[in-house]
Amino acid sequence: MSEEGIAQLRNLGPKSAEWLRDCGFDTVAQLRAAGAIVAFQRVRDRNPRASLNLLWALAAGLADRDWRDLSTDEKKALQRELAALHD
Repeated sequence: MSEEGIAQLRNLGPKSAEWLRDCGFDTVAQLRAAGAIVAFQRVRDRNPRASLNLLWALAAGLADRDWRDLSTDEKKALQRELAALHD
């Protein structure tokens, strides 16, 4: 999976994949190395329209899960990690 193009990651649509490529993420391996939080923040820095749904999609996709299966607790933990980037 790590050599696959970013568009092959579960949960990503064409626009999300385009945003990630614009931020330098061309492969799943690059995304995995950066992590969902950092990748999401890079996308949001360039495109403020990116919503938290992208963060859910990235985190779940890297775990090969459907984003809708993330629990409220998992989403809150991701939001705390995102907020910690700004501390």
